[in-house]
Order: sequence, then structure tokens, then C-alpha cells
Amino acid sequence: MKRKGILVVVSGFSGAGKGTLMKQLLQTYNNYALSISMTTRAPREGEKDGREYFFVTKDAFEDKIKQDELIEYASYCENYYGTPKAYVEEQLAAGKDVILEIEIQGALKIKERFPLALLLFVMPPSAEELIKRLEGRGTETAEVIKKRLIRASEEAKGIEEYDYIIVNNDLKECTRRLHELIEAAHNAPLRNIELIENMRQELEALVKGEN
Repeated sequence: MKRKGILVVVSGFSGAGKGTLMKQLLQTYNNYALSISMTTRAPREGEKDGREYFFVTKDAFEDKIKQDELIEYASYCENYYGTPKAYVEEQLAAGKDVILEIEIQGALKIKERFPLALLLFVMPPSAEELIKRLEGRGTETAEVIKKRLIRASEEAKGIEEYDYIIVNNDLKECTRRLHELIEAAHNAPLRNIELIENMRQELEALVKGEN
């Protein structure tokens, strides 16, 4: 029986290191596809359209919303972020586990529309470490960092909605744990209804054959 892909949603505070973790996961294991989100924010230095994000105007993004071409979308720090639908559906059908790196608003919308999606939340070891990582980027003003900390405080109230949390302290170890959680999720009964039903039918046939 062909293995079906799982929709994996990874969220975390800005600065928790989830982007670096996703890159490491894809470099280490070969059964993942990272969904590229669409955003209206400006590219950061070194980012390329179609690689880190699809960078679009606000008008273009709102057209996508109207055409129902996004699995989910949300507004974060005065910009839109969303997940294009077509790519995700293609990769899941091909048996790939599709990783969506999105914030908590979008993650909960995904869970509503796709109950079998696996939700993972990446956390730093401490709030102090989070501040260090945000400041260490060197790309954001003190005002923006303060906004991100306020947002993290709000997001912390919704972490219980996720299936698992991952504390991102050691990158290699965190990548391994992430992979193991996704692999284990493939064996959940609700994701193997067809296998279970086939076993039931075979058992019933054997029982009837003995009568």
C-alpha cells in the first residue's frame, strides 16, 4: 500500500530558529517537501522570490484569497502570509510529507480544515535566549523586536492546541526529534483507516471460511 503524505504544520515564536530547523530537516532526510508561503512583506537580505517566499503585493494576495487559491492565510505584523493550495496537494498525493512553516493563526485554521494535520510548535530554551536570537539577526529595529516579543507572549497562550512541542536547543538533536515525531505520526490509527479496514475484512473472511 502506498504511503500517504502527512500535512505537518510547524510554528514557533519569531526567533525560535524554526527556519534553520526546516532547512536542516530537508538536508538530512529526503521524504519532505517544504511548502513555500506567500507574503506581502519585503524580502530580507539574501532571500529570493520562489525560494524562501513568494513575494507579492497586497492586491495580488487579496486576489488569491478571492479565488480560493490559499489553504490558509493570516495577517502578522501588518503583512499577509498564506499557503498556496496547488503545491501542497501535489506533494501529498506523491507521498511526500509537506511541511508548512506558519504562525499560530494559520496553524489553527489548517487544523480546522485538515483534522489529520500534525501540529508542532518550536520553542527556544528560554525567553532570554529568544531575545538574544532576535537581536543577533541584526536585521530588525528595537521597535520591531518589541513587537515580536509582544506577539510571542500572545502566541504562548495557544501552544496547547498543538500536538507536540520541540525545544530548539541543539539543532542536530532537534532535527532528529522532529523527524521521529513525524515518522511516529504515520502509525496513528486515524491515518491508517484503509489498512485497518483491510485487516478487518481479511479477518472476517477467514472467520467465515472456518465456519
